[in-house]
Amino acid sequence: MDIEKRIKAFAELGNALKTSDIIKSAAAECVIKNPWFITKNVEYSINALADNLTEDNLRKWAEKYNTEPAAMKTIAVIMAGNIPLVGFHDFLCVLISGHRIVCKLSSNDNVLLPAIAKVLASIDNEFERLINFAEGRISNFDAVIATGSNNTSRYFDYYFGKYPHIIRHNRNSIGILSGNESAQELEALCDDIFLHFGLGCRSVNKIYVPRNYNFDNLIAAAKKYEYLFDHHIYKSNLDYHKALLLLNNVPFVDGVFWMLKEDTSMYSPVSIINFEYYDDINEVKTFIKNNEDNIQCVVADGIDNAIAFGEAQKPTLTDYADGVDTMEWLASI
Repeated sequence: MDIEKRIKAFAELGNALKTSDIIKSAAAECVIKNPWFITKNVEYSINALADNLTEDNLRKWAEKYNTEPAAMKTIAVIMAGNIPLVGFHDFLCVLISGHRIVCKLSSNDNVLLPAIAKVLASIDNEFERLINFAEGRISNFDAVIATGSNNTSRYFDYYFGKYPHIIRHNRNSIGILSGNESAQELEALCDDIFLHFGLGCRSVNKIYVPRNYNFDNLIAAAKKYEYLFDHHIYKSNLDYHKALLLLNNVPFVDGVFWMLKEDTSMYSPVSIINFEYYDDINEVKTFIKNNEDNIQCVVADGIDNAIAFGEAQKPTLTDYADGVDTMEWLASI
């Protein structure tokens, strides 16, 4: 299958994502199987993929790489399951680059991608021989892409170190505020924070704010996500962490359905957003430079290499996890 056929098939898939009964049925099923996958977030993920998969986008992206390898390889992809379809970009990269894929899915997200593969194969049946889903231990592969936590990444290193590999670990995303943001910018930042309950590596779970920052406008902007308070697991997390903070006399800013806590850590649990004051923005820039291996996205205005407010959960085809160009790597193996 040449690159033109692959591009046209994925572009047709992009059109089908919003209309296919197979996709609609899978979306409904995954909401039942995983309570963190609420309908609104699943639809958001599907629509974001559909918007990316246009023939123009795919062609401009793919033409930068060698997508006609001398030898087709089998790439094992071990996928995370923290947010809906988090492994799709790897799936796309492997197939567009001209290789075969064997997917090891997370039990938290094992419905949507097989449904998408089924639709893709209905568009061009050549994909049937290029896509496999492993139920047990994976075998007979040439290279590995594995995504997991810091603990599982060590496991992946041990088992897959002898193969060409990309092994990803925990990363977090941060936001930087100047205090001059408009209501629209703050609402957009709240999308970066609250979509997918903040469970994605591109979810902002720490913000940097100027000294004496007033959080009232940010709390007001977040009100469109008040429905999270009705999600029983999210609310259990909220109640638990609020009780801990109160019992330990840890000060926090109460957003009713979320909390802001002053903390130097980039990681924050569900329902809490960490914040840190700065007196000089250059301090924050230095921190980013020194911790770039642990940061997935920086959301800000006027900061080099930062993305705009509201764009964290809308990765483009060229936004590679952990800053590793997957397509370039696939072309080199």
